[in-house]
Amino acid sequence: MFQLILFLAAFFAVHLLLKKPPQILKKYAKILIISFIGMMLTYLLATGRLNWFFAFVIMTITFLFRLLPVALNLMPHWLQAHDLWQKWRNSTSKKESSRQFDYSGNMSNEEALEILGLTANASRDDIIAAHRKLIQKLHPDHGGSNYLATKINLAKQTLLS
Repeated sequence: MFQLILFLAAFFAVHLLLKKPPQILKKYAKILIISFIGMMLTYLLATGRLNWFFAFVIMTITFLFRLLPVALNLMPHWLQAHDLWQKWRNSTSKKESSRQFDYSGNMSNEEALEILGLTANASRDDIIAAHRKLIQKLHPDHGGSNYLATKINLAKQTLLS
């Protein structure tokens, strides 16, 4: 019976946590981790088993000091790689921010036919059917983007005018 109550409590706690924003979840995770570490240290201190924790800390510090010369030798290369990464990220973000969507209606008939997947001798009904088929797949309400929906609508408008 105790396991069932514990399971239900855990189920409802997870259900409530899934409704919280990520910032709150991050805060709860930090509190949980710090509390867990504190409880473990308190338990180890109370039972007299804290010596393995100090051994682990000293071993880690020793390992880091032995690894320090290797890390210092790799540091200039790491900084170069980091600089290249930052330059690449900045260039891609500038490209994305400088990309302007053309909502004005300037589209050639060839581009409009290519977007709708039609040939030059497509009828009015073919244009409407191709538009309907594409817009159902790529509409923003169905996971598509505003840009694609605009291009599809512009292609239909260009071919029908």
